[in-house]
Amino acid sequence: MSTRNQDHNQAAPAAPQDLVRRFEQEFGSAPDGVWQAPGRVNLIGEHTDYNEGFVLPFAIDRTARVAVAVRQDATVRLLSTFGDQGMVTASLESLRPGAAKGWTKYPLGVVWALRERGIDVPGLDLLLDSDVPLGAGLSSSHAIECAVISALNELTGAGLGAEDMVLATQRAENDFVGAPTGIMDQSASLRGSKGRAVFLDCRDQTARLVPFETEPAGLVLLVIDTKVSHSHADGGYASRRASCELGAEIMGVKALRDLDVTDLEEASGLLDEITFRRVRHVVTENDRVLQTVELLAGRGPGAIGPLLDASHASMRDDFEISCPELDLAVDTARANGAIGARMTGGGFGGAAIALTPVDSAPTVRDAVAKAFADAGFAAPEIFTVSPAAGAMRIA
Repeated sequence: MSTRNQDHNQAAPAAPQDLVRRFEQEFGSAPDGVWQAPGRVNLIGEHTDYNEGFVLPFAIDRTARVAVAVRQDATVRLLSTFGDQGMVTASLESLRPGAAKGWTKYPLGVVWALRERGIDVPGLDLLLDSDVPLGAGLSSSHAIECAVISALNELTGAGLGAEDMVLATQRAENDFVGAPTGIMDQSASLRGSKGRAVFLDCRDQTARLVPFETEPAGLVLLVIDTKVSHSHADGGYASRRASCELGAEIMGVKALRDLDVTDLEEASGLLDEITFRRVRHVVTENDRVLQTVELLAGRGPGAIGPLLDASHASMRDDFEISCPELDLAVDTARANGAIGARMTGGGFGGAAIALTPVDSAPTVRDAVAKAFADAGFAAPEIFTVSPAAGAMRIA
C-alpha cells in the first residue's frame, strides 16, 4: 500500500500520459519518450565515495521524470512543472561550465558532458517533473541527471553502459555544475533494484545488490526532511574533501580507502587534530559499511541499528557535518523507538533516516514533530521510503 499521499505533501508525480499531454501543450508536438530515474537514500557510507571507499545506497520510490523530443537544430528548450523559472532556452554551442542557473544546470550539464565525450547530442525539448524533495539530501539533482542521460543514451544511440553513464553524470556534476561529488548517487539511481541496496566499491565501480527488505522484519525506514537546505557546491563539502586528500597524502596512500582501523593509531601521531578526525570518520565508516553488508546478508535489517547510530556520531563529532536539526531528529527518533538513526547525504542540512519498528513509527513521527516545534525549528516532513527500481523508460 502506498503511503505517499499520507506522509508527503509534495505534489504526487504526474502520470506518464499527463506529462506527455503537458509536453504537447508547451512544445506543440509529442515527445519521443518519457524516462524516469529515482532519488536515493544512503543507508550507510557517508563521504567515503570520493575516498575510493564503500557505500550502501538504495534507489527510492520517488523519481524525476523527463519527457524529451529531439530537435532538428542546435537549440535546447527546458521547462519544469515546478518553480517559476519559465522556459529556458540555450544553444548547444553556448554550453559552458558555470553558465547555467537553477535546476537547468543538471540537464544541461549532462548534454555538455556527453558532447565532451564526443557523442553527437542534438538540440532537444525537455519537460521535467519530480517528486524527489529538493535540498533534502535525497539526491534530487542526480535523479534529474540520470533521467536525462538515460533518455539521451537511447535517443542518440550512444550505447553507454551503466558505468559510463555514471562517469558522464559525475563529470557533469564536477566540471559543469561545480560540485565535487563522487559516484554514489548516480550509481544508486542507475543500478537500483526493488528490495535491494547497492553495495558499491567506489574504487573500481563494482556493484553488488544486497537484500534490504524492511517489511518482512516488521520495520519501516522513515525519512525526516529537516527542511534545512544544503548545497554540495558550497564550501563545507569541498573543505572536507581537501582534508581527506591531505590525510591520504601524509599517510602515503592513494586514498583513505587504503587505510583501516589498525592504521588510526599511527595517523593520530602524524596528522593535526582536525585532519585526523576527518580521516578517522572515513576509515571507520568504511568498516561500518562492510559490517552492515555482512549483517544484512545474515541476520537482516533488524541487526544494523547500532551501526547507523555509530555512523551519525562519527559524522557529528569527527566529520562535523551535522546540524542542530539533524541531531534533534536523530536523538528524538532513537528515544521514541527507532532501533537506529543517522543523518544521510552530504550533511549541513537535509534529511535523517530512522529505522523503526512499524508499531513505533507513529510515535516517532509525532515526537519528532513536537520536538521541532518546541525548538522553534521549521516543521519537518516525515515519510517512508523503500528500495525501488533504477532508471528506466516509462513511455
